[in-house]
Amino acid sequence: MFKKLFLVTLLVLAVGIAGVSAAGTQTLIVAQGADPVTLDPHGENDQPSARVRVQIFETLVNHGYDLEIVPGLAKSWEQIDEVTWEFKLQENVTFHNGDPFTAADVKYSFERIKELPSPAAFLLDSVQEVVVVDQYTVRIVLSEPFAPILAHLAHPSNAIVNRRSVEEAGDDFGSSVAVGTGPFVFEDWVAGSHVTLVRNEEYWGEPAKAEKLVIRGIPENTVRAIELETGGVDIAYNIDPMDELRLDGTPGIVLDKYETLSTSYIGFNVNKAPFDDVRVRQAINYALDVEAVVDYIYTGQAVAAGGPLPPLVWGALDAEGYEYNPEKAKELLAEAGYPDGFSTTLWTNDNPQRMMIAEMFQADLAEIGIDVEVLVVPWATYLEETGSGKHDMFILGWVTVTADPDYGLYALFHSSQFGDPGNRSFYANERVDELLELGRTEGDPEKRAAIYAEAQELIIEEAPWAFLIATMEVNGMRDNVEGFVAHPAGHHDLSTVYKK
Repeated sequence: MFKKLFLVTLLVLAVGIAGVSAAGTQTLIVAQGADPVTLDPHGENDQPSARVRVQIFETLVNHGYDLEIVPGLAKSWEQIDEVTWEFKLQENVTFHNGDPFTAADVKYSFERIKELPSPAAFLLDSVQEVVVVDQYTVRIVLSEPFAPILAHLAHPSNAIVNRRSVEEAGDDFGSSVAVGTGPFVFEDWVAGSHVTLVRNEEYWGEPAKAEKLVIRGIPENTVRAIELETGGVDIAYNIDPMDELRLDGTPGIVLDKYETLSTSYIGFNVNKAPFDDVRVRQAINYALDVEAVVDYIYTGQAVAAGGPLPPLVWGALDAEGYEYNPEKAKELLAEAGYPDGFSTTLWTNDNPQRMMIAEMFQADLAEIGIDVEVLVVPWATYLEETGSGKHDMFILGWVTVTADPDYGLYALFHSSQFGDPGNRSFYANERVDELLELGRTEGDPEKRAAIYAEAQELIIEEAPWAFLIATMEVNGMRDNVEGFVAHPAGHHDLSTVYKK
């Protein structure tokens, strides 16, 4: 009964928002799966927050739709030597409070990220110093050569902020104050309901098409889809597979499916028996019917993953991975000393798709004698206790936001990154460590690709994960929406979007 009342309340609220917006034809209403956590780009590194912040704040460089590095607040750049990069900045750019954008803002922003420290401070670990050369020139000096530096600078968490607004707002920066240089200006944020942005009439680039942008957090997938169907929103992010099937072909609705930079996996705690035996880990890879997950849980919103990186990431190995072969799995278990299997646990959070995956794999593993208890763990506890190694197996995902293999491999497989930084499998291999370190410092793209290929081959062979899927996402739009282009990182630029 409570759930029904909750859904009705959401629908009533939605009608109210849509009614207010209907008076202005240039108001665009977009729904996503959660409220932002903070609008401070140096705050939490989460997708719902980033999707709002990229409308307000900008970075020195960007990932284009083809994931190439393109100009942002820097109009050009050059590498002076192995550790020094110089950026020429866009001129005549102003923050939303009227202050001019200069090299001093770049220096302040990057130093703030490192001093806070921001959850995304690791992106600037290689930055030793930021030097203001003149008003529109800045140099970034690294502690050592770092090949993916431009990709890291394109991450939304490295956006440039205005010092005066940050200092004047204090703790209110990111909640009631958010001042950037982007195409939209922050107006208000009603927690649990929506964020309202308005067009930046003084924007240095191409002005936003919509006069007003309302971004709503609607956690219930079905409610989000209904809102799209009934016209309560113009765009709905992350239409789930069942709603995609229902909405496909519905008059007035357009569905847009795109490939992402996300992967999902089962991690093994390699510090615990029997997962300290590579044959057991390989056996589980062979025992899992991943194609069934693609077909029945994701209904086409995913592809089976042959390795740790999704295909869109530069340097991703086109690997066949592990086929579904239960007999091979049984042979490996017997070789490892477990001819009759064993008992274990598989952790997941309350994500519906992950819980369904866990149930399917529970049945798959029972076929080879492994008795799996599925534990659904609250999210905060889940992160804390997988970070401290209390688990046997766990389901998780990773978004390689920078589209560079360093971001998708170093945190997850380097032995210095055990626990919270990302390596929740507690996997360690000296050669993999060496390769991941070389990949960071090698400037030649061909040599760098070869380094990451070898690293991925070793990781696949040693199987600290069961490699599951690379995901696709589906966004839904009303058929009068024009100009929307999905970005593979999920941080969609809404300044080009309008209603005809």
